[in-house]
Amino acid sequence: MTAPTTPITTYASTPRRRVPPPSSPRGRAGVPRWVWGLAAAAGCLVPLLVLLPGPEGGLPAAGRTTLVVFTAAVLAWMFGRLDDTFVGLSAVLALVLTGVLDADTMFGSLGGETIWLLIAAFVLAAGLSETGLPARIAVLLISHARTVRQLAHLITVALLLTALAVPATSGRAALVLPVFLALAKVLRARPAVVRALAVLFPTVILLSAVATLIGAGAHLITSQILAGSTGSGIGYGQWLLLGAPFAVLSSHLAGELVLLLMTSRADRAAPLAIDADRLGALSQTRVTGALSVPQRKALATLCAVVLLWCTETAHGLSPALVALLGAIAVTAPRLGTVGMGAALASIPWSLLLFMASTAALGGALASSGAADWLTGALFGSADGSPTTFLVGVVLASTAAHLVLQSRSARSSVLVPLLIPLAVSFGMNPAAVAFASTVASGFCHTLPSSAKPVAMFGAVTDVPTYRRADLLRLSAFLGPLMAVLVLAFALFVWPSLGLPLY
Repeated sequence: MTAPTTPITTYASTPRRRVPPPSSPRGRAGVPRWVWGLAAAAGCLVPLLVLLPGPEGGLPAAGRTTLVVFTAAVLAWMFGRLDDTFVGLSAVLALVLTGVLDADTMFGSLGGETIWLLIAAFVLAAGLSETGLPARIAVLLISHARTVRQLAHLITVALLLTALAVPATSGRAALVLPVFLALAKVLRARPAVVRALAVLFPTVILLSAVATLIGAGAHLITSQILAGSTGSGIGYGQWLLLGAPFAVLSSHLAGELVLLLMTSRADRAAPLAIDADRLGALSQTRVTGALSVPQRKALATLCAVVLLWCTETAHGLSPALVALLGAIAVTAPRLGTVGMGAALASIPWSLLLFMASTAALGGALASSGAADWLTGALFGSADGSPTTFLVGVVLASTAAHLVLQSRSARSSVLVPLLIPLAVSFGMNPAAVAFASTVASGFCHTLPSSAKPVAMFGAVTDVPTYRRADLLRLSAFLGPLMAVLVLAFALFVWPSLGLPLY
């Protein structure tokens, strides 16, 4: 009997596609709204262009242009209705046309090693998800729960495992959404528990992403900007060593917090009995019998790829090349588990283009001298305690999702500014950038704050969270994450090879 397979997951992209409301496209006095938007943008950007100093004030001409273009992009991301990828690519094109970046740099960012790493990782993930193995492992783990607390922590373990194989938080959310819907049907008599799970799934998906370099595009942007500015980025093995302990601890703490805030003592005390076969049937996942041949092939390929990623220093193969080898293996005729065409169709190309454009913008901030001038103008000399500076970085990064909803955009804004500041404080730029990137992974306040949160809030026919649930969780989880990042930055990551100084 042939094992049923799950359809290939089509990954949603991180950049938001804004759809204008069905109201009139004209504003006051019958003037089209885009005219008002252009006027408002000009009202902000023209004074900025006039007020910014030139080379005599320490700001190179290229840096001046970069700051204006970058400000325009950030304003469009924050307040505009244009697609985020369109904004990012337009900003990079503007820098090329004004001579700040050359065309080779722009096209190099679109076809660089980072993009190839993600392309190959998405193909590998498509081959894995086609076999139904991730859902099978999740269902088998979850079915062992006998209490709500056990269920929450087993779900957390399952989601942590997906971070090793599936790139991007939106991809992981799409992969496990059927499992949540099946659980919701099994637990339909306990709506409070289902609502808690609707918050738990996206919360853990977002927090556990820090476990791996491919967990979010922002991680690759941080590593790329560090490599361009300091000559050395953070590889897959080092990121796994630093990020996995934080991902495990923060995810399980968040799970406990969700239980305490959204379930009663009676909910947590009542026993559970989840039938694996029923849960598998509802999620269209086979959970009995030996692993199928495609599942064994996909698992072996994944283990080989992860092992090669973690031992890069021993064999010298780049992570992108290793991922490409895995992608070829998983799509090979007769040997693979998915066709190349179907795997390529599952790749979120908009996400990759957005990530490439934001990385190019961040690189332009650093290479044009704009980042150095801006940090000096805003913060002056490095007066004060380095620890106080680190606290400010973590707090600002934790709250940044309220201003910029894209994780990649947050890293492209913050990391180029933090690198010269870290140097001026006598701190390790990689440690400060890593702490900022980890802290900016908190984005749970609103349904629009992150794609996974929105996906689980948009489900129908089953109970889901309310907006007030997210606000209450964020009021406790935000400070907890900030404290946890500071504790790791000061005491844990230095012992794992990432010193602060």
